[in-house]
Amino acid sequence: MTITPKLSACTRGPLISAEGLNGVGKTYLTNRAVEGLDLKPLMLDEFSQRVNGRPGLGEALLRALREASAGDPFLRGGTPMAEALILMAIKRHDLDTVLPELSGGRPVVEGRSVDTTAVCQALLLHPNDQDEALRTAVALLGLASSFRPLPDLTILVTDDASKALERAQQRDQCVFTAEQATFMADACTLFERLAATDQVRYRVVDRRHVNEYEAAEQIRAWVADAGRDLGCVVEPWQGPGAACICCGRLSELQSA
Repeated sequence: MTITPKLSACTRGPLISAEGLNGVGKTYLTNRAVEGLDLKPLMLDEFSQRVNGRPGLGEALLRALREASAGDPFLRGGTPMAEALILMAIKRHDLDTVLPELSGGRPVVEGRSVDTTAVCQALLLHPNDQDEALRTAVALLGLASSFRPLPDLTILVTDDASKALERAQQRDQCVFTAEQATFMADACTLFERLAATDQVRYRVVDRRHVNEYEAAEQIRAWVADAGRDLGCVVEPWQGPGAACICCGRLSELQSA
């Protein structure tokens, strides 16, 4: 995985992602959580069949995935690696659009980021092997980190896959196929295993053990604390010695 040189006391805001299955409640809980914050984060919509609104290129790329997937709720068009690269390009586009806000010190919360891409595409590449899917998901995050910095904090909202499926079907007024339900269950397992590989970046809200009020309070506390002691971040492809993409300072390796 690409290591991004960091400096202390950057003026930027934190980059946070909210991850989880369709219907797990991540958007609802995150929106409830940030209502209690004095400094309101900029909220970025997730990419899905249901959401529009990315400006320009971001929406055009998402539209192409929607059309290729022919209504599949997971944007699966049959070419997992090509789709992974397009999804990473969308997340790079999202970062570009919020850099002014981040640079000014405002928190940004992405509704799904590169972790969802890593989990879903790894499952498509290895549908019957969770161990290999986990290794691939970690590798895909490494690939994504060469496109853009990973989030400072990733909040995974999880629950029984069957409950998430019920909520998603009720919300979208649809019935998932047996194959789609199985895919959701496999994604639930892989999300939780992936979060366990990096306990510094991930925080997990398990709705099997907390109610929605407790879950929202956990998320609020994590988002509020995410802005402490942030380091500078550089373009991963520029390597050591590059300037911070938010405050413009040079890394310690170059300025020494």
